[in-house]
Amino acid sequence: MKTVISLDDLTSARTALTGTVGLVPTMGYLHEGHLSLIRLAKVECESVVVSIFVNPTQFGANEDLSKYPRDLERDLRLIEPLGVDLVWIPTPGIMYPTGYQTWVEVDAITHPLEGSVRPTHFKGVATIVAKLFNAVQPHKAYFGQKDGQQAAVIRQMTRDLNFPVDVVVCPTVREVDGLAMSSRNKYLEGADRKAATVLFHALSAAKTAYEGGERKADVLRGKMKEVLASEPRAMVQYVSCADYDSLEELDLIQGKTLLSMAVILGKTRLIDNFVLG
Repeated sequence: MKTVISLDDLTSARTALTGTVGLVPTMGYLHEGHLSLIRLAKVECESVVVSIFVNPTQFGANEDLSKYPRDLERDLRLIEPLGVDLVWIPTPGIMYPTGYQTWVEVDAITHPLEGSVRPTHFKGVATIVAKLFNAVQPHKAYFGQKDGQQAAVIRQMTRDLNFPVDVVVCPTVREVDGLAMSSRNKYLEGADRKAATVLFHALSAAKTAYEGGERKADVLRGKMKEVLASEPRAMVQYVSCADYDSLEELDLIQGKTLLSMAVILGKTRLIDNFVLG
């Protein structure tokens, strides 16, 4: 496994990779969700690149950039046995050198949900993913469904800018009690960790109603809100039942649908989603 930092070293190492190249972009502090993406990339691609970069431009002014968990040595130990060919660990100065002023902005799909409470977030996400695609030149790129809106934004950007990259979105990996795996789960302690399962239970209640034949989106939103309201520690930011691709809120479910929510527990903000249909 080769590890590089500079763009020149990345370019040199990339030329040595053969066959289909898969990219797994991460912000580090890896968990089983990330590792599942790497394992799938190994199955589907001849060569696999993992990037580790905590992207400052997707954090808002009052968000947790300085506190975001980091442990590069641990990450590399987890990656090593998986047969990854190349790990790229750029610095902020490499990705955003002095004088940097070019941004990628995806329009309508970034406005609701996360965009309504984190208005600059997807500008940072789209820009860094475009830069990763340009630098690594992958044939496939692997993302988790846990960040459902992010996956939709990246799919849209990839289509709109004609990137020759197949965006592969993989199922959310969960703890035994249903909590979606996330690097931010490290912040959950005591009662907040126990209460965090309310997101999974709320989504499950809506899914059960859907599987029982319910197609009115307001009813499914109501099911989720009812379960969330049962947990006094949960501060709900949004609950959504939207079209899977456009993220427009639905009245009636007729195709692939994204149930999603954002909830604050103590000082930790959690997101989760289920895909219907």
